[in-house]
Amino acid sequence: MTTFATAPRPIRRILVANRGEIACRIMRTCRRLGVSNVAVYSDADANALHVRQADAALRIGPPAVGASYLNVAAMIGAARESGADAVHPGYGFLSENAAFARACEEAGLVFIGPSADVIAAMGSKIEAKKLADAAGVPTVAGYLGADQTVERLANEAKRIGFPLLIKASAGGGGRGMRRVDCMEQFAEALQSARAEARSAFGDDKVLLEKLVPHPRHIEVQLIGDGKGTLLHLFERDCSIQRKNQKVFEESPAPHLSDVARTKLYDRAIRLGRAIGYTSAGTVEFVMEAGSDEPLFLEMNTRLQVEHPVTEEVTGIDLIEWQIRVAAGLALPASQADIRARGHAIEARIATERPDRAFQPATGRIVGLKTPRGARFDTGVDEGSEISLHYDSMVAKLIVHGEDRATAVANLGKALAETAVLGVATNIGMLRDVVARPAFVRGGMTTDFLEAEFPGGWSPGATSLRELRGLAAIHWARCNVGGDASPWLRRSGFRVTGERRSAQAELLVRDDGSETAVVIGVDARGYRAMFADGNDVVWHERAASSVQEDRIVVALNGLTLDAHVGFATDEAGSSAVEAASDNILIAPLPGIIAALLADAGASVAKGDSLAQIEAMKLVHTLKASIDGRIGRIHVAVGDTVSAGAALIEIVPLEQE
Repeated sequence: MTTFATAPRPIRRILVANRGEIACRIMRTCRRLGVSNVAVYSDADANALHVRQADAALRIGPPAVGASYLNVAAMIGAARESGADAVHPGYGFLSENAAFARACEEAGLVFIGPSADVIAAMGSKIEAKKLADAAGVPTVAGYLGADQTVERLANEAKRIGFPLLIKASAGGGGRGMRRVDCMEQFAEALQSARAEARSAFGDDKVLLEKLVPHPRHIEVQLIGDGKGTLLHLFERDCSIQRKNQKVFEESPAPHLSDVARTKLYDRAIRLGRAIGYTSAGTVEFVMEAGSDEPLFLEMNTRLQVEHPVTEEVTGIDLIEWQIRVAAGLALPASQADIRARGHAIEARIATERPDRAFQPATGRIVGLKTPRGARFDTGVDEGSEISLHYDSMVAKLIVHGEDRATAVANLGKALAETAVLGVATNIGMLRDVVARPAFVRGGMTTDFLEAEFPGGWSPGATSLRELRGLAAIHWARCNVGGDASPWLRRSGFRVTGERRSAQAELLVRDDGSETAVVIGVDARGYRAMFADGNDVVWHERAASSVQEDRIVVALNGLTLDAHVGFATDEAGSSAVEAASDNILIAPLPGIIAALLADAGASVAKGDSLAQIEAMKLVHTLKASIDGRIGRIHVAVGDTVSAGAALIEIVPLEQE
């Protein structure tokens, strides 16, 4: 019998009310503690890793989050059916839903988190800022009013001044947030932010906030036991972000003065005590670069995605401590007992295209290579399907070092060893970021990615050529026998002499690009030869997968998904044809969230025509020409694939 089974609030079996990486992470601690765990899953996750790792698993609904992972009744029903006596919500989904916490309490279930009242108070960014003001914790100036009419919000925006941020009051993870630089942008940004907030949180209430130029985003980890002990577990720097979502997190924050660090801890503890905080939670602050004055942003009343960096520097399992507190046990340490050792950095691995403005990517993972000597928290493995219904983050890579320089070096090495085959990821960009001198120096601000990659990130031409050469070599190596063998077929094949390599001309097609490659094989092995005279040889460090003519290769953090064949066979094929300007095309798979123009309506180039939701983000699609709306091919709620025709525009000259 475990300590938790005999605690004041006994916990023998925990329902993990989440999916993916965090569900697997919670289960890992449960197994170590000897506490039984139960997974829940939607139809899209029936074969997911967290389902296979659980002691038991229950279906809760169809893929849509509103009918499954956000369905309070389904979660409570699953807990009762499974015999669970506690529920861990993880992060996201219902983790900061006060109604869910209250429903657990009413059902006699232990909710592993703070009270429903505290979640409700801090779950609204508006109310949280009011509570911070009352506790004497400085906040960013803005508008927190209940009047949510467009007119009032527009007037408040003028009063605050530009640039400013529109932020979903119930939001998190950067969703429902838009930067506005002038009044002309305000109405459309407000509409877009509200649509995303309504889709992600079921609440489109917003606040306005003066934009802090060149800010650092720093947060403090708290944990309290409700018995008088409230601790801080130091800070994390989460300044490197894309689209207001964190990409890297580290602890301790580099180049932070003792004055600023003391203020961070004092203000976080002051707010936590003012609201009687229990369990794990994070107080987030923004600081102007070079300033020692942290300003309160929000409080997340849950476990953070980036909690592993705190665990690595303190040696504390935060989920274990959450379970202890929920079971009515006191925390096993005082503030004086907690020490930070070394430096930890986390990189979020997401299935997205940094080279295409971070568009989400979907598909099936056909290979997974994980690094040695690093922590790799994930909810996927080979064969996992990445769908458009859920967040794009699939793994977290966490490293530790005796100091920051060592941690940075360890991170670069670990990223180079990591490969996800079959679905596009951001690993190549992450590795480029870590190699940047500004990253090595530390002390970044939230505009780091824009400053380092002003035209957007893209893989280097040399790296792409190497990957294309590797793809051609791998195809040739995998077709050494049978009818497909380039060395047995006469078409596209030649022998150039006793001392020279046998050669075959291949065509590598990827993302609409076509590259001619000559493959040579001799006693030294395989070689890919290009017209510019730069040859590529096979790397044993490369990860690869082959499915007929589809080749996926990865090296040094970059991945290429290509089709390879004889140049003579492929001559009739062509790259993806560009769509006509008068047809609005879905740039990614998703669900139609809104149609913003009716058939017959006049539109101008740049007008917003539709919104498509993918992986919990809403993307607004705009007209590329002036004209009139012709045929609309989709309806709100339709699921569409990338490249699908959505709306036809009749050009003005054709009317």
